[in-house]
Amino acid sequence: MSTFEKIFVDISVVLGGQTMPIHQLLRMGRGAVIELDSHADDDVQILANDVPVARGQVVLKGEHIGISITEVLLRRPDVRPQVAVKKL
Repeated sequence: MSTFEKIFVDISVVLGGQTMPIHQLLRMGRGAVIELDSHADDDVQILANDVPVARGQVVLKGEHIGISITEVLLRRPDVRPQVAVKKL
């Protein structure tokens, strides 16, 4: 198990997106709202190290926000990262 403790994975959840000119973004102040191109009930995209790995739904539980995974995205064998295994 100690080998897996040294692996770092950056997990991101994409709720939606928006395109706007940089000058408009720079004029925004604290509390500004950017409307996204998605609805509250749309699936979110889950990324691991910037690679799409799953889709999910936003879940509210009290004051906490979570993600429920609804679909795991499978990758073709030719695009999977190659891992070298060293026998001890």
